[in-house]
Amino acid sequence: MATSNTILEMRHITKEFPGVKALDNVSMPVRGGTIHAICGENGAGKSTLMKVLSGVYPHGTYEGEIVLDGAPVEFKDLKASEHAGVVIIHQELALIPELSVTENIFLGNEVVSGGLIDWDEQRRRTLELMAKVGLNADPDTPIKNLGVGQQQLIEIARALSKNVRILILDEPTSALNEEDSANLLDLMRDLRSRGLTCLMISHKLNEISEVSDAVTIIRDGRTVETLEVTDAPLDEDRIIRGMVGRSLEARYPEHTPDIGEPFFEVRDWTVLDPVVEDRLACDRSSFFVRRGEIVGFAGLMGAGRTELARSIFGRTYGRYVSGDILIEGRPVELTSVKQAISQGLAYVPEDRKTLGLNLLDTIKDTVVSAALDKVSRYTLIDEEKEYREAESYRRSMRVKTPTVREVVSKLSGGNQQKVVLAKWLFTDPQLLILDEPTRGIDVGAKFEIYGLIQTLADAGRGVVMISSELPELLGLCDRIYTVCEGRITGVVDRADADQESIMRLMTTTTDRPAA
Repeated sequence: MATSNTILEMRHITKEFPGVKALDNVSMPVRGGTIHAICGENGAGKSTLMKVLSGVYPHGTYEGEIVLDGAPVEFKDLKASEHAGVVIIHQELALIPELSVTENIFLGNEVVSGGLIDWDEQRRRTLELMAKVGLNADPDTPIKNLGVGQQQLIEIARALSKNVRILILDEPTSALNEEDSANLLDLMRDLRSRGLTCLMISHKLNEISEVSDAVTIIRDGRTVETLEVTDAPLDEDRIIRGMVGRSLEARYPEHTPDIGEPFFEVRDWTVLDPVVEDRLACDRSSFFVRRGEIVGFAGLMGAGRTELARSIFGRTYGRYVSGDILIEGRPVELTSVKQAISQGLAYVPEDRKTLGLNLLDTIKDTVVSAALDKVSRYTLIDEEKEYREAESYRRSMRVKTPTVREVVSKLSGGNQQKVVLAKWLFTDPQLLILDEPTRGIDVGAKFEIYGLIQTLADAGRGVVMISSELPELLGLCDRIYTVCEGRITGVVDRADADQESIMRLMTTTTDRPAA
């Protein structure tokens, strides 16, 4: 319900795509100078709603009304919404790596004097904007030389350069480590204190509890409710019930592991950085995985977890120096992705949009792409079998789409992640390596993915899971290895693990026990 300080209302918004109603009569009031969170399962319609608000989906392509400062507005494109002070920062940052900080901030919004770009003025304003967001960097630095957390701050600085009044952030901390996430939340509080209104899509309920003044819950394209946050702690269970339509008695499925003998082993694995000469990306790393075991890898961002996984999976990262891989005690050469797959390995990458998917492919084509021989006869693809296999995974993994002939790019992030998982499960792997498998995934979908991981382990397979969320590793894994500066610094059994002991090992390079 709107109040006297309501700056924005979205009234009865309905948005349809061919074969699916993405939004169905969604309404949401937003008070000025607040942080307003939007929660819902993947595919619930959160990002679609924000694209309606920001003009990505222009007026006339949806039903309903947007009211800003008490007056209806009709945004025909992004420029129109930005002119009104509504700026969106998408989950996938829209920065150009080769351009400098200054060039990115003022791209399309250049400061012009006498028909020419005033570079000195742009640089001066860039320094002012960087100070506002707490970023200490050279304005002439190319974006590619900055970390993800710094790039997120640059996106916000760019929004501030456009005299933003309502800032929309879609999963702003999904790719950030804990320190960068905390800094970003502090910045949002600071922006709120200066009168800016923030709309934040997030699956991280702890962050929502920490900073939000109000929460709107969306399920299956419909508004469930809007909760005002008072001095009392936010009821996370209530949000979960609203999001998934049921209670989750536990965040992790109950599981009794049935662990067998070691079958996969890495010994003294050493790999050089592909760019920086003489820098070790992996420094004599050794570990093993038993059948039926879920093994976690913990480490701060840049510790070398992804580098280790990718270098093992067909040497797709870095320059191999030395080390051995053994399967069932037998040394194997995995010098290509094809060889890795043939030996029963599968790897779900951290960056699903760049490394995990071809966004122009259909779901059907994607699911079978890593094991085409299973749907082929005499080198020709059996399209009926391809469809049946893809449809089976669509149903079992509850991918929200009317047909497997849908293009992957049209799916929500969580449903894209399920398609990547389906692609590698279709290869029938003996060892599944998962790199941040639940990043940007809602709690309901996380629960489903956890169940899939446990089912795979129960079938006698091995699972390696890389995650930046320590509670996730502690709740799911049987053993946890820690990584720091390219070195495995420890291994802890689940019964002995806690956040403090794991964090201690994640931040030291002196302890190097045997695997």
